[in-house]
Amino acid sequence: MSLPRNRRGFTLIELLVVIAIIAILIGLLLPAVQKVREAAARMACQNNLAQLSKAVHNYHDANRRFPYNGDDIRNSGCCYSTGYTHWSWIARMLPFMEQDNRYAQLGIGQNNPISNVLTLLGNPTMKILKCGSDPSLDVRTDLANFPGGTPVGVTSYKGVSGSNWAWGTWTYNDPSMGNNGLDNGNGIFWRSDYKRPLTLTNVTAADGTANTLMIGEDIGANNVHNGWPYSNGATGTACIPLNNAVTPQDLAAQGGAGNWPNVYSFRSRHTGGANFALADGSVRFVNQSIDINTYRGLSTWNGGEVVGNY
Repeated sequence: MSLPRNRRGFTLIELLVVIAIIAILIGLLLPAVQKVREAAARMACQNNLAQLSKAVHNYHDANRRFPYNGDDIRNSGCCYSTGYTHWSWIARMLPFMEQDNRYAQLGIGQNNPISNVLTLLGNPTMKILKCGSDPSLDVRTDLANFPGGTPVGVTSYKGVSGSNWAWGTWTYNDPSMGNNGLDNGNGIFWRSDYKRPLTLTNVTAADGTANTLMIGEDIGANNVHNGWPYSNGATGTACIPLNNAVTPQDLAAQGGAGNWPNVYSFRSRHTGGANFALADGSVRFVNQSIDINTYRGLSTWNGGEVVGNY
């Protein structure tokens, strides 16, 4: 009888070659997988903006004006103390986002002060308000102008307040608006726009809804003025270049997340730019290399600017 031959195993060199081939394949596949994930996150983000835009239009249909920030019943002036009723445009359109119960609990329609209600109930963020590429926490306790420790839901999406801006490195004075930007913007949303009822008819007759940015992206971790219920945490300026202070190094160079004159703006983790909803309900990806004058022109609703390709 013949004896069975001993099976020959892999040599060390053969194993190393196989491992090297696997490593090369992983190296080739990983960027492709990351691109697919980013593309999916970008599409999901665009869907969120489309839903928010739809809610804005539904609010407008019911109230004959855009949702607004602040409240003329209890106007506290600068910085909008949380003891007053300075709810954001997002908070005011909760019923049009299938959030009727949250709207009722917070007492927004009854002009309840923000701080008292939020301290009792908290307000974690909603899925529609967070981009999958935004690494920020869903809830923060360091929102600017809020009592320390108050849990406030973070938002990846903020209203565009226009190009008028009076502070920091980037400034632009719209002669028709006065040198401000926070409380006298030339965009669709700014932190005390309750004083200026705005309608789609106004926008259509001026710059046109297809040429007006309405909602854009921000990263909560890069801006302490970021909380969806609060009028001072739900808007941003397009005077500051898009994607300013995105990386930790750039953020530090701009003075950190609390240096609002340079970070009260729009940015995202999407490669090369950020998503925006326009006033006509469409959603577009705006490249961060966009000409600053074009970007600012798109952010106003009645500037009369001639906007080129972007």
